[in-house]
Amino acid sequence: MISVLVVDDSTVIRRLVTDVLSSDPGIRVIGTAPNGKIALEKIQRLQPDLVTLDVEMPVLDGVSTVRELRKTNPKLPVIMFSTLTSVGADATLAALAAGASDYVTKPANVGSFAESLASVREQLIPRIHALTARPLPRMRPAKPAPRRGAPTRPEASTEAIQAVVIAASTGGPEALRTVLTCLPGSLPVPVLVVQHMPPVFTDMLAKRIDVTSQLRVAEAKNNEPVLPGRVYIAPGDHHLEVVRVGGQLRTKLHDGPKENHCRPAADVLFRSAAKIFGGAVLGVVLTGMGQDGKRGSEALAAGGARVIVQDEQTSVVWGMPGVVADAGLADAVLPIGEMANNITALVTRRGAAPAAEVSTWN
Repeated sequence: MISVLVVDDSTVIRRLVTDVLSSDPGIRVIGTAPNGKIALEKIQRLQPDLVTLDVEMPVLDGVSTVRELRKTNPKLPVIMFSTLTSVGADATLAALAAGASDYVTKPANVGSFAESLASVREQLIPRIHALTARPLPRMRPAKPAPRRGAPTRPEASTEAIQAVVIAASTGGPEALRTVLTCLPGSLPVPVLVVQHMPPVFTDMLAKRIDVTSQLRVAEAKNNEPVLPGRVYIAPGDHHLEVVRVGGQLRTKLHDGPKENHCRPAADVLFRSAAKIFGGAVLGVVLTGMGQDGKRGSEALAAGGARVIVQDEQTSVVWGMPGVVADAGLADAVLPIGEMANNITALVTRRGAAPAAEVSTWN
């Protein structure tokens, strides 16, 4: 059983979250708390496997609680509860920067308590299982043998890379900050990013990273030129593609069907990049839950493009990068701290630093 402590100053939200979690046979709520101060005391006494934590609370708010918790317990999974507002988004990103593992948004504009339950259940339960998973050690042969059904990859293209496309989800905001703030301002190609986040959050994320990045980072707008040295983050609830219009690269935003239950979806961006650039694009898959990015990586690899993924040790959840690596689509599996140097090296054709683990199955 996964034991959870529920922390929120609202009695209604505590009840809602408790009801949602009690519906899962693998989860039990071992306690609740109305603020961060009481939560810290209960964490020490009850030793939960995971904590759900409201962002805005009296006495000790969510961000301050995470900071205090990380002083003594750096690994306990913490999921923030936030409102879909600028204030809520900013506080949530601050909590993620302080060490929170992930977040969910509180129900807004729903018609009934049952619909609120469904909304929270859909977001929360998969995250709890992903963040508390205890996977068996991954045993890889020194020389991987071909896998039945694994894709046959062409040799990596020798063309100069013209763009970088990045996918991220759970744990992604801090992973993106780590990568994007370490890329040089002279990077001669554009960077396009899909981070699974709702509206408002993606704009706040772009603004926070832009402050410390040498590149210009902004939420993507529709039909704007795609220029070197710029980072375009897909806005919440809109797919992002790169297209060619009259010989010029431009962004394309649309609200087409969700893929992998996501909008924006990395697969949509990656496929568009494969179509436009062929092998002259670099795909990067960072920490995240689920499989978004796998099919897009297949399209990139089929055209001869390189794909690199974050390693399991530095990922909050090794879902998205893991499925790409296990499918034989990753040219290298790297710690997050090595990503920026490798991206820069590949783009500027200086040759990448050694990979922590190479995963090729062809």
